[in-house]
Amino acid sequence: MKKLKYLVILLFFISCNNKINKPRIGIAGIWIESSTFSPATTTKEDFNIKVDNDIFSSYSFFNKSYFDKATWLPTMRARAIPGGVVTKESYESMVQEIIKKTKQTLPLDGLFFDIHGAMNVDGMEDPEGDFIERMRKVIGPKTIISTSMDSHGNVSKKLAGYTDLITCYRMAPHEDAMESKQRALDNLIERLKSGKGKPKYKAWIPIPILLPGEKTSTRVDPGKTLYSKVDPMTKKNGVIDAAIWVGYAWGDAPRNHAVVMTYGDNKKEVVDSAEELAKDFWNFRHDFEFVAPTTYIDDAFKQAFNYLELRGENSKPFIISDMGDNPTAGGSGDVTWTLEKILKINELKKDDSPELIYASIPGPDLIFNAFKAGVGNYVEGMAGAMVDSRYSPPLKIKGTVHSLRKGDKSAELEAVIRVNNIYIIITNKRKPYHYISDFNNLDLKPSSSDILVVKIGYLVPELYNIRGDWVMALTPGGVDQDLERLGYKNIKRPMYPLDKEMDDPDLSARLIN
Repeated sequence: MKKLKYLVILLFFISCNNKINKPRIGIAGIWIESSTFSPATTTKEDFNIKVDNDIFSSYSFFNKSYFDKATWLPTMRARAIPGGVVTKESYESMVQEIIKKTKQTLPLDGLFFDIHGAMNVDGMEDPEGDFIERMRKVIGPKTIISTSMDSHGNVSKKLAGYTDLITCYRMAPHEDAMESKQRALDNLIERLKSGKGKPKYKAWIPIPILLPGEKTSTRVDPGKTLYSKVDPMTKKNGVIDAAIWVGYAWGDAPRNHAVVMTYGDNKKEVVDSAEELAKDFWNFRHDFEFVAPTTYIDDAFKQAFNYLELRGENSKPFIISDMGDNPTAGGSGDVTWTLEKILKINELKKDDSPELIYASIPGPDLIFNAFKAGVGNYVEGMAGAMVDSRYSPPLKIKGTVHSLRKGDKSAELEAVIRVNNIYIIITNKRKPYHYISDFNNLDLKPSSSDILVVKIGYLVPELYNIRGDWVMALTPGGVDQDLERLGYKNIKRPMYPLDKEMDDPDLSARLIN
């Protein structure tokens, strides 16, 4: 009888130990940044939705050793190219589906909550706050939630309160995106396996600064110096992680502002770390500038032609960022304003004019005609301004079909139309062009072109590395970089830089549960 009693106790401890070593962890999220200043709307159909085990393909670090760390219970992850406001119907459909699937996985020891943080939904002030609150009601108060975010997301007090562990990218451009997601999971696994559970303290500090990502790149100071201070904070005794969110400049809601968060088990270190980062951010506020020279489109081309005259043996292109309609920030991607001006430039109408690549403009009508005509043949058709016609109308483009391509996951169909020496990329659906392969697939050579115009903000590494020179054009659109032109109505004021002479804010840590 005594031996039986010891055996039962032994089995109990073995069972508990196995539970600790093999925690049950769910994965869910909705990932998008969406501009409230764009006339575009985003629906469920615009999201790439992965469910169940297909979700693992979104994370390059998931290998056998990682699978062995936990019992993984992924449900649904939806991700979309940045765009306009998400319809309420689409939001509810996705959230309800995630909740339904999550209920089937219970109980959970942990939840990996994978979001961007800048989703805007019609009629809602804080969609991610609402989403996590509803998830918490499903999984219960004991489950540890670890949230991974983009540094251009927004951390409302509600979102901060309902999550337990939270982190964001430390690089812009976001070369550390996957590293950050893995850090969120590693922190979660460690707290579960060690039995330490939820951190004792979370410090949240709102900072009344709202800047576009193009001013806060970590390639240059002060962003480089500011974000270099984050990792050392995590090495302090009793601090698990620290993060700085720049916030999303093209959202008009009270949560749109910068935030610092730290958390851990040592109250003093958590508080001191958060306050130090917040004060550094505030003190740097006047030093933030665009990561490249900014100008207006006419001057951008003047600079481009001057560069071409003087470049000598340098064959690298002059790159112009058409920033105001950047689809990776939430622009519609179909504003024709810049392209209309390009087609009127006399220097680009000559037989020996510089080679210019324009990426890109949606034009289903022109795409259809191009595929019908075939490579090498004349084509004409309408493109652009189907969503955002506020600044210029749809354009009738006439030229020769240079190349055609099917099957792109974003654009679906692509065509390059040559007008004089201008190569215009036409897409069936909007697509940002970030990689050399995006161009090479269309028989274009951006590295050796003369002028490259792209609908993005700061250049991603591949384009940055091929630039001979570069300017960012202050063009109109749903993500206009001239924030004073946007007409905010709902953000908290005062807000730097809109209110340049504002008093110093209260940057003391708010300890939240």
